Amino acid sequence: MTPTINDVAIRAGVSTATVSRYMAGEKIRAEAAVRRAVEELGYRPAMAARSLRSGIHYVVAMVVPDITNPYFASVVKGVESVFRSTPYNIFVCNSDESPETEEQVLLEAMNRVDGIILAPTTEQDDTPLQVLERGLPLVFIDRELSGGDLDSVLVDNVGGARAAVRHLIELGHTDVAIISGPLNTTPGRGRYDGYLMELCNAGIEAPEAYRRVANFRESSGYDAMEQLLALDKPPTAVFCANNLMTMGALKALQANRVAIGDEMSVIGFDDLDMASMLNPPLTVIDRPAVEQGAIAARLLLKSFAHNDAETPAERQRIVLPTHLIERESCRPPRGGALAMKHQTNGS
Repeated sequence: MTPTINDVAIRAGVSTATVSRYMAGEKIRAEAAVRRAVEELGYRPAMAARSLRSGIHYVVAMVVPDITNPYFASVVKGVESVFRSTPYNIFVCNSDESPETEEQVLLEAMNRVDGIILAPTTEQDDTPLQVLERGLPLVFIDRELSGGDLDSVLVDNVGGARAAVRHLIELGHTDVAIISGPLNTTPGRGRYDGYLMELCNAGIEAPEAYRRVANFRESSGYDAMEQLLALDKPPTAVFCANNLMTMGALKALQANRVAIGDEMSVIGFDDLDMASMLNPPLTVIDRPAVEQGAIAARLLLKSFAHNDAETPAERQRIVLPTHLIERESCRPPRGGALAMKHQTNGS
């Protein structure tokens, strides 16, 4: 027999009105009890009827710049974990790092969803402002707009990059390169700035040739590493500013028979499921991607609850910490071993 809202209320020991408020995304004191009752009974309200009565679609859009990136898969997992016990359904859209595609997706979604969780393609993006002008709840994740006082869930990109470079410096590296993401994005700019700040703090110069700005894609990481290896004096260590570029860089090192760790130390931003199984295991800066998604989902639910209120909910900019996972891909430099190898091969 299909469970009803009355069944949920009896199981949770609350009124049907309280259950109804919970299902609409409002904050209630008995939230844990109602959530447990909903999950145990498998309660799902009749969405079509509810939508017709309320004008609510019970749909949330999540727009990400690269659906193939494992980081965004983890974020989606976090978002879904929160909305699973609510009447809202999630649909995921891929902007493919294209402002034009993002604009098309957002404009089409505005009349079909109740709210949007968005990782904007650039910090100068105008389209999300149109979403806000329509009064549609919007939460930024991973990236934000420059100068915007908007709900966002980020990580400490600067601090994470500084920790990566500090680890390399403590191992004895002074020739440290970066493969950065685009500088018009929050993570690209933050990690690039952190790299420069930590080198400056240690009194180490960062030659322009060591600063490669790529596009967060695996192929761009490969190309950037090829360019670094082609230098007369290649770096002894490289900080790769996202997971896909790290994989591209590692493939370039393998193709050029450069020994990771011994001849080139590599540290990446974002852990990978396979990182501990690589040879050598990959040192990374990790971040709580699933938690990021869950927090963004809760912020959006909070916006739903306050959407019709005279006083809107206070905007929140939440920055989560990162941490170093030390494995074996970073080792002390071997006195310019790679440069000497180039000279030998060229002679």
